[in-house]
Amino acid sequence: MTARRIRTAAAVTLAATLATTAAACSKPGGTAGAGTGAKDSAVVGIAYEPESLSPLLGYGKDGNSKIFDGLLAFDAGMKLKPALAAELPEVSADGLTYTYRLRQGVKFSDGKPFGAKDVVFTYETILDKKTNNAAKTELDAVESVKARGDDTVVFTLKYPYAPFAERTVLPIAPEHIAGKQDVNTGEFTTKPVGTGPYVLTGWSKGEKLSFKANPGYWGGAPAVKKFTMAIIKDDDVRMTRLRSGDLDGAILPPNLAKAFQGDKSRKTYAAKSFDYRTVTLPTHNEVAGDTAVRRALDVAVDREVMVDKILGGAGKPAYGPVPTDSPWFAKGTERVHDLAKAKKILDDAGWKPGADGVRVKDGVRATFPLWYLSGDKLRQDHALAYASDAKKAGIDIRTQAGTWEVIEPRMKQDAVLAGGGSPGDPDFDQYTLLKSSLAGDGFNNMAWYDNKAVDTALEAGRRTNKEADRKAAYTTVQQELVKNPGYTFLTHIDHLYVVNDNWDTLTTQIEPHDHGLASGPWWNVEDWKPKK
Repeated sequence: MTARRIRTAAAVTLAATLATTAAACSKPGGTAGAGTGAKDSAVVGIAYEPESLSPLLGYGKDGNSKIFDGLLAFDAGMKLKPALAAELPEVSADGLTYTYRLRQGVKFSDGKPFGAKDVVFTYETILDKKTNNAAKTELDAVESVKARGDDTVVFTLKYPYAPFAERTVLPIAPEHIAGKQDVNTGEFTTKPVGTGPYVLTGWSKGEKLSFKANPGYWGGAPAVKKFTMAIIKDDDVRMTRLRSGDLDGAILPPNLAKAFQGDKSRKTYAAKSFDYRTVTLPTHNEVAGDTAVRRALDVAVDREVMVDKILGGAGKPAYGPVPTDSPWFAKGTERVHDLAKAKKILDDAGWKPGADGVRVKDGVRATFPLWYLSGDKLRQDHALAYASDAKKAGIDIRTQAGTWEVIEPRMKQDAVLAGGGSPGDPDFDQYTLLKSSLAGDGFNNMAWYDNKAVDTALEAGRRTNKEADRKAAYTTVQQELVKNPGYTFLTHIDHLYVVNDNWDTLTTQIEPHDHGLASGPWWNVEDWKPKK
């Protein structure tokens, strides 16, 4: 879910804050890596760092992990294609059995053969209660996974979970290594071995991840022989290092990416995404948890202005987790900016303006804190704009910056400028975002949202493969979010990447909220070709 749920699940998290001066002063050959200009090397700047590199703990669960492969993978158009499976799965008529025939001759980077036992080991370990993988609810439908010989794997489901094949982009770990260690603390979490196009050569925590091409990769040895991900949390520092030549590419917010317009040595790539920015309205906060306050904020906010002024048009208004251009979006759930309506909702609910303009009800002032992540300009700008709009309705929102270590313990009571979003299927993000049973589970359901109608619809949506029934379920979810928001969704963001124009075959995919590590133009870095 939003923000970075996956940190607790040990998949993806924010790094500790980098010292700006140290990051800005790093030079080629320094600890943070640098763009060398070599045709067979690339250094890119990303904002997030993994806490673990083990797929058993959630790393790479949505594909593109570089070190590993899944049974399936997504192509540029987000269509499933075979990876460690030789072909797409055979699915039984009742939707309860998925049979995968495996690619032959594949080896892990240590030279050991890949086989069905590794697939069984990976999925059974993730589902084990002792494994600290909080994303295991994504595999809730799995009843069993069995090997049929060494070249076939059969999944049996408890119920016909329509998007199950998309879950099998999950990376496969080697049983002969990971199976001999503690799954949560073993060396495999920081020194992984996989079947992927790259091999990890070093990890300097808070600074960089270094990779070399896997010469024995079943898909062919990559032309980019050395690949480095420099971890730079601060947007301004990332831009400075790209401009100085310290990086070959970076993800940048729209206002900073504009600085490279007209630069003929670099190209800007825009990736459509399901990535949204939202404000959590914690149920346990006596102001933010009030339904009238939630509804008023939902129409007091001017989303169109945010898209225009903050994103420079690189995005669209968000009214829920589903983008407005998705076939899953429920028409009629758009909320138009209407300050007069917001004020009337508050008036009718007994929230009356005080002497200082801030509303009061039963002695309680309409005020609460809103946290955003330090160094993240997009979140800061969204938070400030949201607070400004709220003030016009008589709600005093106090914005504060902090690291996740500071923010996380406060999430039950304080609002957070969060992010989330996952393409592919509405179940992927909505279940962890809104299911009441996941409230307080790390970064899942950060608002402690509790709506029985939504809970029922979420279960219905994931327990059938009938499209009409699923459409009805997720329409219900979106309609309930109008009645009692729980979150104020603000914008869906297009991700922008600026990259040196040294390679061919660069593309982007539709991206999730968790981006940078394996998204952007380097989602397929193994296919890049140096320009001649």
